[in-house]
Amino acid sequence: MTPIRRQYLKIKEAYRDSIVLFRMGDFYETFDDDARLVASELDITLTGRSLGKNLRVPMAGVPAHSVDSYLARLVKKGHQVAICEQLSDPAQSKGLVDRDVVRVVTPGTVFEDSLLDQQANNYLAAMVAEGDTVGLAYADITTGEFAAAQMSFSQLPLELARISPAEVIVAQSALSGWESAEALDSREVNFSLTATDDTSFETKTATENLLGYFRIQTLESFGCENLPLAVSAAGAIVEYLERTRPITRPNDQTESQALKRIRLNNLAIYSTQQYMALDNRTRKNLELLQGGKGEQKELSLIASIDRTKTVMGARLLRRWIGQPLLELEALQRRLDAVDGFHADGLARNRVASTLSTVPDLERIIGRVVAGTVAPRELVALKTGLEAIPELRNSLDGFGFELQWLQAGLVPCPEVVDVIEAAIEPEPSGGVGDGNVVRSGFSTEIDELKNASANARQYIASLEQKERERTGIRSLRVGYNQVFGYYIEVSKSQANGLPDDYIRRQTLTHAERYIVPELKEYESLVLNARERLAEAEEATYRRVCEQVAQSAATVLRASAAVAEIDVFAGLAQAAVDNGYVRPVVDNDTTIRIRDGRHPVVERVLPSGQYVPNDVELSSESRVLVLTGPNMAGKSTYIRQVALITLMAQVGSFVPASEAHIGLVDRIFTRVGLQDDLATGQSTFMVEMVETAAILNQATPRSLVILDEIGRGTSTYDGLSIARSVIEHIHNSPRLGCKTLFATHYHELTELASTLPGVRNFSVAVAEEGSDVVFLHRIVPGGADRSYGVHVARLAGLPQGVVNRAWEVLTDLESEGRAPVQRRARGTGRSGTSGEASQQLPLFAAGPSLVDSIRELDVANMTPLEALNKLYELQEQANSLL
Repeated sequence: MTPIRRQYLKIKEAYRDSIVLFRMGDFYETFDDDARLVASELDITLTGRSLGKNLRVPMAGVPAHSVDSYLARLVKKGHQVAICEQLSDPAQSKGLVDRDVVRVVTPGTVFEDSLLDQQANNYLAAMVAEGDTVGLAYADITTGEFAAAQMSFSQLPLELARISPAEVIVAQSALSGWESAEALDSREVNFSLTATDDTSFETKTATENLLGYFRIQTLESFGCENLPLAVSAAGAIVEYLERTRPITRPNDQTESQALKRIRLNNLAIYSTQQYMALDNRTRKNLELLQGGKGEQKELSLIASIDRTKTVMGARLLRRWIGQPLLELEALQRRLDAVDGFHADGLARNRVASTLSTVPDLERIIGRVVAGTVAPRELVALKTGLEAIPELRNSLDGFGFELQWLQAGLVPCPEVVDVIEAAIEPEPSGGVGDGNVVRSGFSTEIDELKNASANARQYIASLEQKERERTGIRSLRVGYNQVFGYYIEVSKSQANGLPDDYIRRQTLTHAERYIVPELKEYESLVLNARERLAEAEEATYRRVCEQVAQSAATVLRASAAVAEIDVFAGLAQAAVDNGYVRPVVDNDTTIRIRDGRHPVVERVLPSGQYVPNDVELSSESRVLVLTGPNMAGKSTYIRQVALITLMAQVGSFVPASEAHIGLVDRIFTRVGLQDDLATGQSTFMVEMVETAAILNQATPRSLVILDEIGRGTSTYDGLSIARSVIEHIHNSPRLGCKTLFATHYHELTELASTLPGVRNFSVAVAEEGSDVVFLHRIVPGGADRSYGVHVARLAGLPQGVVNRAWEVLTDLESEGRAPVQRRARGTGRSGTSGEASQQLPLFAAGPSLVDSIRELDVANMTPLEALNKLYELQEQANSLL
């Protein structure tokens, strides 16, 4: 076995659960099973290499310069990757190059900018349970955000859906339990589940990890001393990060700068009672972050209201949308801030212009601390920090209500000054090339640059000098890494060269020489280049260390910038879309005038959206909404939920007036979906989701139900739908504000027996056989769904549509429909109170003569004619 093979196996033994990327020159190589896995996952060639006597080892490698793209693909597939670097210079190493793992990349510890969604956080979470109580902590190592909470087990799925972690760590002994837990149902959340040592979650160990990291004596300052499970989860994250990559402790600059590090902010303890919980189904049904069949961001709520100018603001808005407020004071402060920007267009535009120059301060300062920041990012950091005083001054004109934002806008002149003095305004190349540190900042670097430049200038002039001395016009001076600088002449002119020409290399058509003077200057150039690289790298590192000392101040400023960006953006969205400030209080009423769906309104041509009112209160807490398909029932009930959510985020809303009594939860049950993987039909999924709503809703909840009971027979579905409404209305634990869209027109009877139920329908205008959907919600129930009209609009074959009309007419004329309806062009018949029957497939119809008379022979195909003839024959036989 070769020495490099033994070195690899020793490292792999320590990282058996990771794919080890082993640096060998310009490539990262993998071996054995890692190589087979990588070749398969990345679709690259599996090769082999002899690494001992009769030992040929499978290999698969990727170029070091493009490793990020391959790393991203492996991490997205849920793999852990250990990066094993060369820690000594191969050119100066005697024997085997020193190598070791510098970090382990997992889905939750990705740090590279190219692997991250710039407008979303990338969270690493940890959870631990004891009985019905769960401790949950999460951190974003790219921004330093660090938070923890203790909650009931039933709240865990909602929190996981909210933070959407990339990776969750749990104790090894609890792994199987978590894998089978309902909280980790794949329909709710999607993340990589990682097991780690049980000791990481022990309260004593976790506490010591947190105290040691923050260098404090007690956790009381964080407010978690009485939350042992929250402490356990937070401490486990710190230990996991220390194992996967070294952590920089606050104000600690003594650790090796060669290692990549991260920095976490102070631990924020929060309560789930502060925010409205949203389950994953509600997030999807309301299309908060993605919408449409392709789950496109362009068709989502966030796309309709996001006018942020910075990625920090975009990330914050995303968090706010997923976490509406329940605290009235904090909510009013947000609305006041948006109102301030909304009222002053000039100031709002001035702030937006300034914000557009601010880069991602959070992640740049994170890379500064980690020692991975690029020179151009340092310059961008300086530009962003220079905007802080201007933003602070811009808030002066808004009045008292926005002054609280100024507290976080602390200027960092020391950071601006050191970057201005040390770094070139437009650095080029990498650190060490001599084009990063600004001239005049370091005397040593300036002298090395001059020495190198003088030597290079001499070498450049040497070519002309030697041409004149030898008379060979084709002579040239060149350089390669093997022989250094040389003088090259063709073989035909190699005779009669000066005596000081020393042959170094013979080519097919040329000879290469050196002269003592050339080697002397080559030594100057190469020595100066090497010393320049060392000096510039050391200087750049010192500058980064100095900037890193102000990381806490920069992060505080970046948080304030993000809030200002969101407030100004929400104000701009309100101006662009005609939104108004909602009245939000602790009342139990939701009253909206001229409400609009923020997404649908945006995609329709201007002026085509029809606004509607709604009022939900203790007297009218259940609205039964009937009407045709495609008339806007689903849009209407969702827009009420979206307006309520927007108000509790702190946004203005699409309406002419809105009064929102704080809602503790929004529940939605809409759409058709099944879960074939678990054997659940569409109707079963519908019932499971309905059951969850009935079990979790409170009197302060807002419930959106669309077509409950449609996945089964008419009698079953109608019975379930009616009992659901009665339960919501009558249960003292519920009584929640509910919008119930349905095609079961019989449900309109409930308004006469249940005092809190009101009937509404979608207005329709009929012109002969044509129907016009007015999209206007009006009081009263509907008695018809116009399904056949919709089928015709959808493009069903005319023969199918005609036959549908025949069957519908037959059913209505015999009174066998669930409720008496109008035929085309006829008046209202029957009453909603008449008895319903289970529908047969076919009913006895008109006479044969009438059936033949109604045939549209001119438009029938031969096949349709034969089928119709067969039906008439069967009808005649049934009469015998």
